[in-house]
Amino acid sequence: MQNFKLFVRNLSFNTTDGEINSLFANHGNVLSAKMATERESGRPRGFAFVEMGTKEAAEDAIAALDNSEFNGRVLHVAMSEPRERRPSSTYGNW
Repeated sequence: MQNFKLFVRNLSFNTTDGEINSLFANHGNVLSAKMATERESGRPRGFAFVEMGTKEAAEDAIAALDNSEFNGRVLHVAMSEPRERRPSSTYGNW
């Protein structure tokens, strides 16, 4: 079974994972919703990843929520692109 990951940016720093989950649940089955945080401080970074159960649910969420207002901010919602593999940056390995 394939999951469909969305990238959500321009979130208020006060937004919780539960609020994101509730917002996207109006458009289909949410498998996970997680606000990104800084490693050291744990502070929110203003973006999140949401996994939807079907392609249709993901597309519906994008159509409905991209450029919409939530918690005083205009959201930008898109399909998440796979992260590029980067070579390790160990000493001496330029």
